[in-house]
Amino acid sequence: MTIMNMIEAINHTHHLMMARDPEIVTFGEDVGYFGGVFRATAGLQKKFGPQRVFDTPISEGGIMGIAIGMAAYGLRPVAEIQFADYIYPGFDQIVSEAARIRYRTAGEWSVPLTIRSPYGGGIFGGQTHSQSPEALFTHVAGISTVIPSNPYDAKGLLISAIESNDPVVFFEPKRIYNGPFDGLFDRPVTPWAKHPKAEVPEGHYTVPLGKAAIAREGNELTVLAYGTMVHVAIATAEAEGIDAEVIDLRSLVPVDIEAIEESVKKTGRCVIVHEATRTSGFGAELASLVQERCFYHLEAPVQRATGWDTPYPHSLEWAYFPGPIRIGNAYKKALEA
Repeated sequence: MTIMNMIEAINHTHHLMMARDPEIVTFGEDVGYFGGVFRATAGLQKKFGPQRVFDTPISEGGIMGIAIGMAAYGLRPVAEIQFADYIYPGFDQIVSEAARIRYRTAGEWSVPLTIRSPYGGGIFGGQTHSQSPEALFTHVAGISTVIPSNPYDAKGLLISAIESNDPVVFFEPKRIYNGPFDGLFDRPVTPWAKHPKAEVPEGHYTVPLGKAAIAREGNELTVLAYGTMVHVAIATAEAEGIDAEVIDLRSLVPVDIEAIEESVKKTGRCVIVHEATRTSGFGAELASLVQERCFYHLEAPVQRATGWDTPYPHSLEWAYFPGPIRIGNAYKKALEA
């Protein structure tokens, strides 16, 4: 075991997988010589050469186009979109081509493509470096959407994504690249070194896509979260003295509905937490699934603690971010009803 933060775990996974499989290529803006804006691809070009690790122009549509062509040809590209906010120019390629090729060719072709992208706020990135577009991709049949919450899962999920024969959008919560976050922005950053999930095996292992994890056991209510919000949800439950069971979804599509159903039927109450805007956020789909499958077990309406339906504000970042106060209020509403 080696202690790693999330960036180190992702970088280590790149090195491991590219050494194992010569068909894996990595590219994106500043990915090669510079090693990525967050250094997640540091050292790859030097080790594997500019033919397998290379920089691209600032053209997300172009990045996605060549990635899909490479994947259809038989390579396993790992394409980085520098910030999730800039994935939209490549959206048509992802939705209309990557997600559809297996269906359109009756299974004759596949697209083993992994799209990595940092997402979310908490770093004062403003409206163009803080967005959470994950729900857009969960709506598209043919794509898996994955979001890790810790270094151990980041490596295991990324390996599963790279080894998948279908496209995977792999969103990385950049607020917790260097350590877990309790939602209290005015406190010093806690490094991953103090967290048990920072212990990452050196070798190959996988975390299956579509399998959630119980991040905190409890009996009073169920909290569904992913990415950064897993840690904020746990910290809020502990601060409020609430016996909450926090489910780390890890994969949004495929979603582990069995784990959700088992927990909600046990607790009878459910709170959904995500950083993305509220309207049509993935929490709405989760609330619908819980209502459909657990209606007769629910003791109260499903609650949501989310971002607001506004652009991500720079000067009012922490008014937008669903922190301990908003999450705590959602817990109390679920318990008081």
